[in-house]
Amino acid sequence: MDNNKNKSLFRSDALDYQRQKWTGKALLISKIPASVITGFCLLFLIVVILAMVFFDYSRRIDVDGEVITLPHAININSPQQGYITTTFVKVGDRVKKGDPLYELDVARITSSGNVSSAAVESIKIQTANLHAMIAKLESNKASTLENLQSQIDSYAKAHKETEKMVNSAREGVKKMNESLNNYEKYLKKGLITQDQLNYQRAQSLSQQSAYQALNSQSIQEKIQLSQLRSDKFTRAADFDNQIIQNKSQLSDLERQLAEYKANNSIIISAKLDGIIESLSVTPGQMVETGASLAQIKPVDNVHYFLLLWLPDNSLPYVKVQDGINIRYNAFPADKFGQFPGKIISISSVPASPQEMSTYSSGARQEKGSYYKVLVAINDIEFSDKGKKLQISGGLQARVIVFLEKKPLYQWAIAPINKIKNSVSGVVNDR
Repeated sequence: MDNNKNKSLFRSDALDYQRQKWTGKALLISKIPASVITGFCLLFLIVVILAMVFFDYSRRIDVDGEVITLPHAININSPQQGYITTTFVKVGDRVKKGDPLYELDVARITSSGNVSSAAVESIKIQTANLHAMIAKLESNKASTLENLQSQIDSYAKAHKETEKMVNSAREGVKKMNESLNNYEKYLKKGLITQDQLNYQRAQSLSQQSAYQALNSQSIQEKIQLSQLRSDKFTRAADFDNQIIQNKSQLSDLERQLAEYKANNSIIISAKLDGIIESLSVTPGQMVETGASLAQIKPVDNVHYFLLLWLPDNSLPYVKVQDGINIRYNAFPADKFGQFPGKIISISSVPASPQEMSTYSSGARQEKGSYYKVLVAINDIEFSDKGKKLQISGGLQARVIVFLEKKPLYQWAIAPINKIKNSVSGVVNDR
């Protein structure tokens, strides 16, 4: 009972509050009038509203790109597996299309030796024999045709003489017949005897027989000449057929020889005019099929472009002749700044994965649809502290592409538009 009397009737928290309670009013004294603060607030609101209405902002994205050249720098790859036996060029050499770069040994070696080399030697022997046969046939053809032509000329000359004799005999027969007619008239007049007429008739018959013999000889000579001319064409055709057959066999052997030589060694040549930028292998080194051997950089009429991969969601906002900002990885932007560029072409269909994989910048892209964009480059050469610098094919870059441009207030209410689109119903086709 005594303990309960000693306890206070009020809580300790309430007593503490009463002891610490302010008995007066707190007064904040300000040196800036309220009207000035209100004016500054109104001015700030007006500036914000004007900025939201009259100031624009362009949305932008960063995309990957790389410098390409037209014509492209090309990589020379090995067409087959083999060993490099000879290198014909060195780095920095200027080459023309078709110039040899490497000799690649692709021969098969067995216990009996080099298979391709043995086959090549055998074919060379056969080829030499065929060449000799063709030369012999051509010589025989010329000799035979010359002999036949000589016979034709001889028979033609004799035939001309025979023709003269035939004409002469024909004239003699004609005159003899006229003389015989006169003799018959003389007999009727009694100027000659019957024996004289008979003798004249015998002379006429003898003349006609000589004419017939000469005429038959002329006909035989014509037939002989015709036969010789026919034989000449026939023999020439026979020789030509044999020569053609041998040449056909020779062509087949030369084809086989080329194949065996290709199976023995291959000459790898330059595919365009340019400068040897790099050589990847040395003599004696084994290379696999498709291995990189050399790189050739074109130097004549070379045009530089920047290749971009534009994502499909930004395609509606980009058009030809739009400007972009380029930052090359090899030339940091904090030192060299940004470089200008202008879009000159945009593909109308997405790039295929195979096409993108041929470019280092395309291979890094995430899954999705990308459009190929070509950009014209203005600055190809520049200097830094007297050192001349130049861009080259394959140079990587980050590019700022500018998309849609809208007032600030439209960007501010963009979330509202998204909400509106998400809660709206089916769009009707009117």
